[in-house]
Amino acid sequence: MNNSILKQLLFCFVLMCSVAVSAQERAKINGTVTLSGNTPAENISVVLKGSSFSAVTNSAGKYEIKNIKPGTYVLRVSAIGITPVEENITLEAGQTITKSFTLSESLEELNEVVIDGKGNKFTRTQSRVVSKMPLKDIENPQVYNVITSELLKEQVVTNFDDALKNAPGIDKLWESTGRGGDGAGYFSLRGFAVQPTMVNGLPSITNGSPDPANMESIEVIKGPSGTLFGSSLISYGGLINVNTKKPYNYFGGNMSYTAGTYGLNRFTVDVNTPLNDSKNALFRLNAAYHTENSFQDAGFKKSLFVAPSISYKVNDKLSFLVNTEFYNGKSTNQTMLFLDRGAELRVHDMNELKYDSNRSYTGNDLYMETPTFSIQGQMSYKISNEWTSQTVFSRTSAKSDGYYSYLYEGTQYTAVTEGIVLNRYISKQNSETYGTDIQQNFIGDFTIGGLRNRMVVGFDYFNRNVVNNSSPYVTNGMIYIGDNLAQFNELVLGITNPLDYKDETGVLNQAGTDALLGNSQINPLKTSQEIFSAYASDVINITPSLSAMLSLRVDRFANKGNLSTKADDYNQTALSPKFGLVYQPILDKVSVFANYMNGFSNVAPIIGDQTFTFDPEQANQFEIGTKLNLLRNKVTATLSYYDIKVSNTVIQLAANEYTQGGERYSKGFEASVVASPVNGLNIIAGYSYNDSLLETAGASDDFAGRRPESAGPQNLANLWASYKFTTGKLNGFGLGFGGNYASENKIFNRNAAGTFTLPEYTVLNASVFYNAEAFSITLKMDNITNKEYFKGWSTISPQKPRIFAANLTYNF
Repeated sequence: MNNSILKQLLFCFVLMCSVAVSAQERAKINGTVTLSGNTPAENISVVLKGSSFSAVTNSAGKYEIKNIKPGTYVLRVSAIGITPVEENITLEAGQTITKSFTLSESLEELNEVVIDGKGNKFTRTQSRVVSKMPLKDIENPQVYNVITSELLKEQVVTNFDDALKNAPGIDKLWESTGRGGDGAGYFSLRGFAVQPTMVNGLPSITNGSPDPANMESIEVIKGPSGTLFGSSLISYGGLINVNTKKPYNYFGGNMSYTAGTYGLNRFTVDVNTPLNDSKNALFRLNAAYHTENSFQDAGFKKSLFVAPSISYKVNDKLSFLVNTEFYNGKSTNQTMLFLDRGAELRVHDMNELKYDSNRSYTGNDLYMETPTFSIQGQMSYKISNEWTSQTVFSRTSAKSDGYYSYLYEGTQYTAVTEGIVLNRYISKQNSETYGTDIQQNFIGDFTIGGLRNRMVVGFDYFNRNVVNNSSPYVTNGMIYIGDNLAQFNELVLGITNPLDYKDETGVLNQAGTDALLGNSQINPLKTSQEIFSAYASDVINITPSLSAMLSLRVDRFANKGNLSTKADDYNQTALSPKFGLVYQPILDKVSVFANYMNGFSNVAPIIGDQTFTFDPEQANQFEIGTKLNLLRNKVTATLSYYDIKVSNTVIQLAANEYTQGGERYSKGFEASVVASPVNGLNIIAGYSYNDSLLETAGASDDFAGRRPESAGPQNLANLWASYKFTTGKLNGFGLGFGGNYASENKIFNRNAAGTFTLPEYTVLNASVFYNAEAFSITLKMDNITNKEYFKGWSTISPQKPRIFAANLTYNF
């Protein structure tokens, strides 16, 4: 047994011993919660803040929390529509105390919604980011889905891609490559490609895959959102925003270890503490160390993530928050096969391709490092009872340093009549992207003429620079995929002796690759762009049940392009409006909404024999739907139909000839349900249908009249359901089950070259968990049936087979 395994076993043993000792002489709290008029208050959350101890009141308003470690706590009682109550308590060993409360019903929005193991822990009913102001989901005319940290913990999620499987209508297109500029993964959202580029509603650039250790929630915000978020880092389908964990005013946290198939070892820690006796200065640290091998014959991933954050409340009006993240990832490229874009396809589906998904066609010596740094600072100042000033600063840096390779089907091997031949291309990446964002927002909640207005007025400055000293791509061998290996060896490699047959050539080590790159000429490139924006959005309550959202943005884009020349400099101005209506026939329970939303994209000039200049592209969405919030937040649901049209797309008619006027359509239906109908049962489910079509003004366009390759599968479905026993001998024991479905996906779809289609798939997952006092154990199996399935975007990428993981968490 090696030292690494001994250390891991010792770590688990120390945690369990700590739990056994701390379990002695525990304390208990019980009591009754009532509403005004002495009415029992059911389903009220009772939580010891900063700890894992919690309960929910029953139909008689009674609660009980057992096995509490002695100490000083704050007992918080809260629910939607209820004014929260907090009280300091001190518990001694073996003590039982009774605390009862009478609550006042209120329509004020809670600053914090406490989610516990017996409530609807998979939902968040309001967001400060989606509309840049506090707004309940049921009164927001825009659709978004929230993936909570509680859900990620229950599913033993260790990577960002798996986290997004819990939102309807989003699907992975392209693996994270780590390469400079766009190394993060790509996902299809309402038919358009998008990357994760937002943290706490601010730009956050990455060339890798974000680590989930510091994620409080992930918001998948649907539709063109240029009015409030601009155009540079989001897509017409929407955006992905990560909300980070924030410091709180009591000591607490957890340590966690996850082990799994293919060498998965992951350690995480979350520690929070006040920095002074007055508890107005708070500190929180989240960190993760991750190692994992590929399921293929080569490949690995290692990363270290550290995220300290600090908050300081000067007084009742002024507060500061600083969040930082340091990430250093080291990994090989995940395998992606690029189909030939220059000739008619020779294979059209996986059966014809005959690819062995266990082959990686890479080597562990050819890896990429992707160090990333991010800092966000926020100052909030309460100007009056009606207005708050929010000043935010964000700085991010993402670097790519290492070897990036890809496999591309070659057109020159026409003599090979069976199977396909791919060239391996490789580049030594040396690129850094860094960005700065400064925002000033004024957020108001006031009444004019008897009408309630909730408004944000903001100004935004964003600057992005790229310094690229990467090498050009050089050929590094060939790969053959097919049944006639003898033909490939004879016609391409010139080998006739069967003993010498091979299906792969090239060098897969640094020394050999550096030799291939030795004669390549590096052309350093520096680019820069600036964006100046102003926006305003107002939610007007015409009646308590009817509200309207009116929003507008003006965006000035200044592109300096390549700093060594002024020929590609250009400036553009764009306007982006947004309107929405919400009617609540049953206040705070049922709403019907409609929206018109705009997105835009600045188009650079094309410089050749002549210079072509273009107007910004425009995307316009119309959407209608309904939102439900029933049974005191136990059931939330959204159903909507959307129609998106993108106009002013640029089309190449011929060599050195371009026009603007192409159109792209995307429409579809989405449904999501998050429910906790009975104590212990939690369900999250979603379905989406997308119909996309590209129509262009150029009759010879290779994509005209076809479904875009970035649209992803037409049908997607997701489900996760878990049940935790809350009484009896099985108290604390739970089960989880769910999975994902995707219909067939035309990853390559062109008039001249033809179509390549990935098959539909259903992947099933399950878990067993046990929560006891301060620790929890979860066993998780993903892809139970060991289904072979693939993702792609003119590429083919094999996905993980059956994976087993075990997690042990200690809360303190």
